[in-house]
Amino acid sequence: MDNTMMEWKDLPWRKLERSVFKLQKRIFKASQRGDGRTVRQLQKTLMRSWSAKCLSVRRVTQDNQGKKTAGVDGVKDLAPVERLQLVAELTPTQKAQPTRRVWIPKPGSEEKRPLGIPTMKDRALQALTKQVLEPEWEARFEANSYGFRPGRSAHDAIAAIFGCISRQSKYVLDADIAKCFDRIDHQALLSKLNTYPTINRLLKGWLKSGVMDGGTLFPTSEGTPQGGVISPLLANIALHGMEQYIRNAYPKKEVWKNGKRIGYTKPAHFIRYADDFVILHEDLTVVQECQRLIGEWLTHMGLELKASKTRLTHTLYEHEGNVGFDFLGFTVRQYPVGKYQSGLNTMKQLLGFKTFITPAEKGMERHREKIKKIVKVHRASTQEKLIEELNPVIRGWSNYYSTVVSSRHFSKLDNWMYQTLHNWAVHRHAKKSPHWIMGKYWLIDQGGAGVSRPEAERHSGKSAATRKPRLNGTLKCRTTGVPTMAIGSIGRGRPCGTRMGTHPETNKRVSFLLKRQKGKCPHCKLFFKVGDMMEVDHTTPRSQGGKDEYQNLQLLHRHCHDTKTAQEMSDIVRCV
Repeated sequence: MDNTMMEWKDLPWRKLERSVFKLQKRIFKASQRGDGRTVRQLQKTLMRSWSAKCLSVRRVTQDNQGKKTAGVDGVKDLAPVERLQLVAELTPTQKAQPTRRVWIPKPGSEEKRPLGIPTMKDRALQALTKQVLEPEWEARFEANSYGFRPGRSAHDAIAAIFGCISRQSKYVLDADIAKCFDRIDHQALLSKLNTYPTINRLLKGWLKSGVMDGGTLFPTSEGTPQGGVISPLLANIALHGMEQYIRNAYPKKEVWKNGKRIGYTKPAHFIRYADDFVILHEDLTVVQECQRLIGEWLTHMGLELKASKTRLTHTLYEHEGNVGFDFLGFTVRQYPVGKYQSGLNTMKQLLGFKTFITPAEKGMERHREKIKKIVKVHRASTQEKLIEELNPVIRGWSNYYSTVVSSRHFSKLDNWMYQTLHNWAVHRHAKKSPHWIMGKYWLIDQGGAGVSRPEAERHSGKSAATRKPRLNGTLKCRTTGVPTMAIGSIGRGRPCGTRMGTHPETNKRVSFLLKRQKGKCPHCKLFFKVGDMMEVDHTTPRSQGGKDEYQNLQLLHRHCHDTKTAQEMSDIVRCV
């Protein structure tokens, strides 16, 4: 295959992906069995692989959400010819350029989070390096680490917490690491990576490259830049070992009496999502000691616990004014109940409590603020335009919380949403009567009392795109275990596409198409993997008379969608 004579759209992507996947799988298995020499040899092969370079460039120039965001060199949104040129120039010997500083608002706070945007060339090389390092570390990462990992989500972390406390109330250390990305010690991180010299020089170059803010270059003596492709993986590597450290201090032990084993001591449970973590145990002194041990462990990485977000609490009883805790936008708490409502523990004894996981009040308030901003921006827009903007926000929020006890919260938000939209309608028609407004927007004169006009239009065959989804019409069930998407993309050969359709955050349309297509992209014939960017496409474009219905829809990779659209446009030009 002559790489220099091919166009970007003609590259055999299926063959390239299979080639890279086979090497990644071999790295994963070698790392699992502790064969460091084979891991290094395969990593060097993958680093030189033309297939891996093409996939890395495609990821940052086509699939990535920030493909139109430039670094310090101003390069963005590359054309196909420029992508091939970037593949040819991608070598691990290139010098790292400074990142461009961008400040974004931090949710629920007046603080701003600093992002470091690398150049397009550095992004592509970081994507290549991530392909090389991730299989090795996925085989080594701890079981209860959930953030920034393929096939793992916030719902998996919440399910793990539920499994720890569903049969026993426990003390909890709810903690956060202060400025984790910004304070990681470079030398400690590189020593922990213990990789071969080429990658070590690359990583050191990115860590020490500096930040360009307002035309001034600031050196970076610590931390990893948020915004880089490889930064989440480096943060996970830096925090790897915390769970094992706690398990070694308080393991599960056999208890013997008179020469007979009578049971086991309870281990301390450690569950981490990125830089947020909880430690659970039935004994308060154990949890307090774990807090001290974690503080000592973090100092070796140049980190420390954030005092304002670290607290000791209990899942059932009040402890120093605290009961229950918030984690990843959920509130976890247990409530006393009578004997007829209580479940049984493993010893067939009445628990006397029930565990409830609900949406956190702070999350609800942020959601309200987001809705208010959208409504305010669209005060003069049409009803269809407003609801088109609201739909993704409402559906995304309700899908995220659909697996927990959320019925009451959804009802409250639904009532609040009605009042907000009613105020919007009154503002548009200040001189009209309430009855006229209800007739125009809620169709009370057509038997649609209490239903917004777009929702009522569903029954008259009009466009479904203008419906306002009712929050209290979504799932309302208690979490008993979230379907986990296993790491099939590297560790196992099984496809993940169909499993992604059952995930709570997957919307109904995508879930249906994944099931119908059996987890495959109809354009490239490859299975969807965790982390792939997917887009819904009209088989027959709407500009050519295609309808917005399931028979005319298909789910494609983002890059496949780009290729299909480009082909359709060239066909139209050819016909003209």
